[in-house]
Amino acid sequence: MKIVFIIGSLRKNSFNRALSEKAAAIIGQRAEVTVLDYSAVPFFSQDIEFPAPSAVTDVREKIMDADGIWIFTPEYNFSIPGSLKNLLDWLSRPLVKDDKERISALTGKKTTFSGAGGKMATRNVRKALSDFAVFMKMQHMDAEETGISLTPEEFGTDVLNLSEENEKRLETQAEKFLEFLKV
Repeated sequence: MKIVFIIGSLRKNSFNRALSEKAAAIIGQRAEVTVLDYSAVPFFSQDIEFPAPSAVTDVREKIMDADGIWIFTPEYNFSIPGSLKNLLDWLSRPLVKDDKERISALTGKKTTFSGAGGKMATRNVRKALSDFAVFMKMQHMDAEETGISLTPEEFGTDVLNLSEENEKRLETQAEKFLEFLKV
């Protein structure tokens, strides 16, 4: 099985990157995990949509080759971070110009979401992503997802320390996602 991890923050010491590393360790050898580098994807514009820029073609191919997508993201202003939204906008566009079916790189992809953020534990962004997944005809895993609430003190450390309860939640989510990918 192949899983693509998408990190909603481009920050080098992102808490969500650290969370994804913990998830990758849980998954271990049971699936091939890759982290999608989308830092070269340009801002979406219909003026450059067809033919798609090479950076867009590259991320689309990686997504289409995967069995599942796991997004780890902070919550910016109660919603999806701009860089992640831009990526999703590109991935959601039809692969072929004038495609009435609107088949995209995301169509039918199995997905789950996690996030580390403020006191809302990324609840709003995970809800927004869930709504997006339904609209984009993705298969969103119907199971509890991991939302981590960071304290103001933790934000200053760049170190993600998961409680035993949050580690267990992440383990459960990983196990359920692996099972979801098998059906």
